[in-house]
Amino acid sequence: MAAISEKMELTFSLRRKEMVQEQPMIVEVQERWPALFFQEQICEEFFRITKKDLLGVFMAATDKYTPKLLKLYRARKGAFGHEMEELLERSDERTTEIVNHRRTAALEGLPLFLREKQTNLFKKFKETEDGTKGVSVGIHYVTEVDSRAASPVIQNIAVVLEEVVVLEDIPDTSSAVAYLFGLLYALNFSYPKELRYTFDTIQNVFMELGTGCTQRVLSLKNKMLN
Repeated sequence: MAAISEKMELTFSLRRKEMVQEQPMIVEVQERWPALFFQEQICEEFFRITKKDLLGVFMAATDKYTPKLLKLYRARKGAFGHEMEELLERSDERTTEIVNHRRTAALEGLPLFLREKQTNLFKKFKETEDGTKGVSVGIHYVTEVDSRAASPVIQNIAVVLEEVVVLEDIPDTSSAVAYLFGLLYALNFSYPKELRYTFDTIQNVFMELGTGCTQRVLSLKNKMLN
């Protein structure tokens, strides 16, 4: 991996120029720069661009904001329909890995709270299904084929960009969101319009990048800081 890191460091300026000026398709980037889709290299590329520790900063921010977000969700869950209520109920039912499940609930509830569709980002599919068609940006939970449980066992968590699975076997939702955000930065990938507030929050609040955020996100930020 050290040799890969050295080569990626040497070719960074060339690769960055390609991403910004040519904006290649994901399949082209995979062919030309396959190492860019390794978990370690996503983090290193993000650091080259921002000088920030992708996983370290994101996880610390998630731990900081999770209790505040869940409190906000509970206070106004009736305003967001059954999806928010079900999300919170599932989180409350967990008796193991409670911290991880609370982080997941906070992140999955973020699009809902920002008046965006949760399923535009987080999607569930059975192992036998191909859920990549039409997906520009997504985090996919791959579940057991024969599970009839209300909360089916997740076999795999994957990141999808431009209908291509670019990363899989991710240990948890928090890591998946971090890697997805890191890839969007590394690939100079525009945020999808239907998730602009969600990614605006991740960029400006969680990662503290950028010079300003939308009024909707600023309002959420103020609520979380109070």
